[in-house]
Amino acid sequence: MRRGSVTKLVCVLTVVAVIAVLAFAPIFEEKVSWLPLYKDINLGLDLQGGVHVVLEAKDTEDIKVDQEKMAQLKATIDRRVNAFGVSEPIVQQEGDRRIVVELAGIDDPDAAVESIVKTAYLEFIGPDGEVILTGADLKDAVEVRDPQTNEVQVSLAFTEAGTEKFADATTKFVRQQIGIVLDGNMLQNPVVNQPILDGKAVITGYNSFEEAHEIAVLLRSGALPLKVEVMEKRTVGPTLGQDSLDKSVVAGIIGFTMVVAFMILYYRVPGIIANIALLVYTIIVLALYIALDVVLTLPGIAGFILSVGVAVDANVLIFERVKEELRNGKSLRTAIDSGFKRAYIAVVDANVTTLLAAGVLYYFGASMVKGFALTLSIGILVSMFTAITLTRSLLKLTAETGWVKNTKYYGA
Repeated sequence: MRRGSVTKLVCVLTVVAVIAVLAFAPIFEEKVSWLPLYKDINLGLDLQGGVHVVLEAKDTEDIKVDQEKMAQLKATIDRRVNAFGVSEPIVQQEGDRRIVVELAGIDDPDAAVESIVKTAYLEFIGPDGEVILTGADLKDAVEVRDPQTNEVQVSLAFTEAGTEKFADATTKFVRQQIGIVLDGNMLQNPVVNQPILDGKAVITGYNSFEEAHEIAVLLRSGALPLKVEVMEKRTVGPTLGQDSLDKSVVAGIIGFTMVVAFMILYYRVPGIIANIALLVYTIIVLALYIALDVVLTLPGIAGFILSVGVAVDANVLIFERVKEELRNGKSLRTAIDSGFKRAYIAVVDANVTTLLAAGVLYYFGASMVKGFALTLSIGILVSMFTAITLTRSLLKLTAETGWVKNTKYYGA
């Protein structure tokens, strides 16, 4: 028995045990806000309830739907959705005319949908509180750079009627502020430096071109009379979502317990080490979910559970090769090295092909499929690390301690 190996193994197991307890048990919940880990994982619409809405843009007599106007519509809806303060809302274009909105954790889905689809209303309000002109008088808003000073600006162009109204207002309110209000919220409050008579104005004072672009998009969106209809509204109740989460947790615990029991009964010492590696694997995966702001949905849970199976499968491949080496009469240390070396290519090949399939699903799939592909990909990458490095190190360290010398306890 090597004292150094024993010390290393005991230290590793102690650290793993402490991290595992802190990761899952609410011991320091009041003092350390991010513990336990599972508490900070974002849950998707199907797990915490909310609303799924499909909107379709319609042509009007004055304006036809095109991709630029769809981008403006999406920007407007995105801004309104952000005002709800929900975590990880989904606003994405589907096809040429549709926008899909998913809001998790919404208490009043009908009010949320009404707020999303109401017509944007842009107003220019003078210092006396009177409305000078509305979004209907704004022809365009574009972010530009002043060629002389390189200053970032938003360039405004008004319609003929808007030019006349704006000329009167800027003549009246020189060196005063004219508020630009969108849906009742102050968007900009620039100062009038001089009368503007030609229907063209610029707003300055931006810190970046991106900031000016965002304002320009919002201004254009406010002037957009694009008709929107609700094509589908699906509400997921919080009870149904919690029920789905509870069932998923129970299924996960049962599956995890069965895997742990099988590995110990069939592979004995290597099975115990594989279960320790599986525990570390779970902690790393949860930490990555939080770090990468992964929104966990039911398909995402399926991806995680499948990745657990992939992680176990890698260990099975390795342990079977180790057993074959032991049966061929090799020593324990040599069998472990040879077994890992023979299984390495098979483990990498299996994981890379699965990873490629997950990548295709993520690139071409819808949001739910993307969640499955993302959690599966994270799980595969972490499982390769734990199977190839952690399991191997722990198995070699255990052999070096001399605690278990009989090769039967290694499955031979």
